[in-house]
Formats: sequence, structure tokens, C-alpha cells
Amino acid sequence: MARHLANIYRLGVKELWSLARDPMLLLFIVFSFTAMIYSSANSRPESLHKAPIAVIDHDVSPLSQRIIGAFFPPHFLAPSMVTPAEADAGMDAGRYTFVLNIPPNLQRDVLAGRAAEVQLNVDATRMSQAFTGSSYIQQMIGDEVNLFVNRYRAPVEAPVSLAVRMRFNPNLTQGWFGSLMEIINNVTMLSIILTGAALIREREHGTIEHLLVMPVTPTEIMVAKIWSMGLVVLVAAALSLTFIVRGALRVPVEGSVALFLAGAALHLFATTSMGIFMATLARSMPQFGMLLVLVMLPLQMLSGGNTPRESMPPFVQNIMLAAPTTHFVELGQAILFRGAGISVVWQPFLWLAVIGSVLFAFSLMRFRKTLSQMA
Repeated sequence: MARHLANIYRLGVKELWSLARDPMLLLFIVFSFTAMIYSSANSRPESLHKAPIAVIDHDVSPLSQRIIGAFFPPHFLAPSMVTPAEADAGMDAGRYTFVLNIPPNLQRDVLAGRAAEVQLNVDATRMSQAFTGSSYIQQMIGDEVNLFVNRYRAPVEAPVSLAVRMRFNPNLTQGWFGSLMEIINNVTMLSIILTGAALIREREHGTIEHLLVMPVTPTEIMVAKIWSMGLVVLVAAALSLTFIVRGALRVPVEGSVALFLAGAALHLFATTSMGIFMATLARSMPQFGMLLVLVMLPLQMLSGGNTPRESMPPFVQNIMLAAPTTHFVELGQAILFRGAGISVVWQPFLWLAVIGSVLFAFSLMRFRKTLSQMA
């Protein structure tokens, strides 16, 4: 037993030295856990941020001025007052995402209780802003009109008052969600890339044949690659969580970082095994890269990190239960966002252990078969 552990340790140290001599992979690791985390927190792709808007005001009334004054940063840029011709030219040139057309006699019709229409033109080529902004503008105009009308008429008290409480993210700050989810995604991506690249690099350099004549077993070779590459990703994630997320971005982490890293270690056991399995299928790094695209997109898009699993078809939900990312996202969000303890997230931990063991067994079988073909 001691000899096996010594072989696993020495082979793992060899993998770490091989990685240290690969500047491109080192740069990719640093970039993934620094610049990518920071940009994901500040890009805010799903929120409305500095959207350009123009207004055609035919009414020029206190009500129309109230509506125009409701658009201000950071959701919108300061509205541009334009003519209909300028609005058409601006939308054709892509200068405006929204053009609000306020008709004449809007205030008079509203105060008289007559139906009034306000036209909103949207550049739908900017899909995220168009989808989110249309709802924002509709609600904003409705609120401004109601407040304006209540100044001239007695306000009507609603029979039910809705009190909204935002938990875990009171200001709805998009950066809190984006930075932590990017760490979760990068842990998956880097673990598969590093283990797969380590095996393919040895095959391309011919060093895998050297291992075959040494007194080491395929299990020792595979476990060494798993613990060494998993350790690199785990340390990088811990440093990123401390210095980038908590330090530079000042994102509060509600739960135990140690518990999250324990879950990440189980997740790395599964994904590094997956990386070795994929490397045995690919014959070169370009093939491995193409295979990685086919695997990573479903893992990230359907794991519940970008879209809630409840909104997916039941068939997809059931299939993705076999993916380790589904359970890692669940425990990561529960621990980092909501401060959950082991009593809440023990089931994802158990699932990761089971899935990791199955993936390790399949990968080891495939790895042994590959080595036997090369011998």
C-alpha cells in the first residue's frame, strides 16, 4: 500500500512539473480565474445597462415630461429628443435601442379617462436589452401615469398590499451572481481541460511508453493525474474566491468556503475522470477541443446555472441528473448564496460521490484498454 501511494505521489508531482513548464496552460488558468471572473461580474448580459433611448414628444405636457424624466442611468442613457425622421435614421444606424413616440393630447386624454396609446419601437437585434427593456419601459410608463393621475383624483387604495423582500441579494446586483457562477463553470471547464491535456501531451511526446515499462499500474497513473490537476483547479478556485470575488468585486459569500471547496473536490473527482475518458477517445488536442465543445455546452447550459432547471422539459431535467455539474451548481448556489450547511446539501454531495465513482470506473476501464493497445 505504501508503495502504491508513493507511486501516485511521485507521478502526481511529475504532472505538476509538466504543467509548470507549459506557459500557455498556466496563463489560461490565471486568465480563467481572474479576468473571466471579473468580466462576468461586470458585463451584466441579462440586465438593462445604459440602453440608448430616443423620445418623440408630440404632447409636450407635464405628463410627457414626467415620463421622459423617468429614464436615467444606469438602466438607460439620458433620452435624446428627436423628430420622427431622426428616430428612423437613428434606429437604422443602430444608435437607439428604443424609440418612444408620445402622441399629441396624451395628458388631456388621460385626465379625461379616454384610452390613449404610446408607441414604443424596439431594435430587436439587441435581444437581451430588447426583451428586458420592453417590460421595464411598459411598467415605468404605467407607474408614471398612475402617479400623475392620482395628483388630480383621489387615490384608490388597493385591497391587498404586496410587501416584497429580496433575500440573499437585496439590491439585485447582477455581479454577485455572475462572478460566483463563473467560478463554478470554470472549475468544470479547467478540470476537464487539464486532465485531458495531460494525457494527450504524454501521448504526443511519447512519454506514455516510458510509463508502460515502469513498475506502475494504470490506476496509479490515472489517480496521479486526477489529484494533481484537481489540486491545481481547487487552489485556483480558492484564490479566486478570496482575492477576486471577495476582494476586488466585494461580493459577500454567505456560507462556508471550506464546505464549498469540499463539494468542489468531489466535483473535481468526477470531472477529471471525465477529462481522462475524453482524452482516450481523442487522438490529438484539436480533436479533444472539438469533443470538449460538445460536452461543455450541455453541461453549462442545462445544469441550472444559467436557467432554472424547473423551466426545462422534464426529460431534460431527468437526463441532467446524471451530470455532475447539476449537483455542483445546486450545492454551490446553496452554500455561497444562501449560506446552507451540510444538513441542506448532503444529497448533492452524495450524488457527486456516486457519479464520480461511476465515471472513475468507466474511465479506468477505457484507460486500461488504451494502454493495452499501445503496449
